[in-house]
Amino acid sequence: MTGTRDADQAPPVPRSGPWVWKGQDLTHPEEWQLRLSAPRLAEIDSALHEARRRDLTLLRLTAAGFPLPTLAGELARLAGVLDHGRGFAIVRGIPVERLGEAAASTVFWGLGRHLGHPVPQNADGLVLGHVRDTGRSLSDPATRGYQTREALPFHTDGADLLALMPLSTPRTGGRISLVSSAAVHDAVLELRPDLAERLYRTYCFDRREDHAPGEPPYTAAPLVSRPDGPARALSTRYNRRSIESAQRFPEVPRLEPADHELFDLIDRVAASPEYRLDLDLEVGDLLVVNTHHVMHARSAFEDHESPDHRRHVLRLWLAFPRGPRSQGAQHWVTLRDVIRPRHTASPGGTNPRRFPA
Repeated sequence: MTGTRDADQAPPVPRSGPWVWKGQDLTHPEEWQLRLSAPRLAEIDSALHEARRRDLTLLRLTAAGFPLPTLAGELARLAGVLDHGRGFAIVRGIPVERLGEAAASTVFWGLGRHLGHPVPQNADGLVLGHVRDTGRSLSDPATRGYQTREALPFHTDGADLLALMPLSTPRTGGRISLVSSAAVHDAVLELRPDLAERLYRTYCFDRREDHAPGEPPYTAAPLVSRPDGPARALSTRYNRRSIESAQRFPEVPRLEPADHELFDLIDRVAASPEYRLDLDLEVGDLLVVNTHHVMHARSAFEDHESPDHRRHVLRLWLAFPRGPRSQGAQHWVTLRDVIRPRHTASPGGTNPRRFPA
């Protein structure tokens, strides 16, 4: 519930580790960036051929069904950066224009399966998302940010990992910005220590009508969960719009003036040039973000007149891989509240739409 706190917790302390960074200091992109070479692109083409040969639906296509003999090792390095490093990584040079939308979607899915396990993005069970402007507005409580062209302030998504890959870019705007959640946490401790303990209070988040029957229309979670020791990474969950929107439910505890002061401070620090990192994603870039360690934002955008050229971004929500492999199967766990579909989707056996030739 809003305002709930653990009285036994020790006072907040500044964090340390590679996940604590400021955008202005990130001058070595090779640490978190992978540009695909010709041999790696050939591996992707071969994996796509294998996926077509097996003719499985995306839900049945695993990392084993999208084999990447050497690229898998480089993706594993990036997975280490996501889990134990900066908390974000970019793969550049995926030949989207050559592949076309259907094959590029398969490649996006296949690369994602080497990093995590796809989880539903809405209550309809959607696992491969399409981010584009549908003409809707966030003033409608049933609308989510990815369905609009509006600016989206810094927030976290509802999965361990967020993956984005543009198929086409807007006429103007749509810039992605990232910020270290731990760095924002430390700034709150420094600038307003009187607000610091509120970071660990539990708040209610509006599900924006995206929940299964019988589930509450909101969920509750602390903004920050912390392990023992200052050198351990924090887990942050923040979406001011959803927190404030949840106030429409009369049973949700009321926000206090100090809560709004905290949110104002978080937003101001996250958006400052000192802390944020701005990224102009190009067609063929694949961005992956650890939502526990990194918040992201998107600027408003204006689209092209032609429907064929309007902004279109593929999206995956991924759960962390955890546990030993057993007979080729991977155990998975997510630390987020995964959306439970209204209906259970069946993986199916074959793909009725077929992979493109």
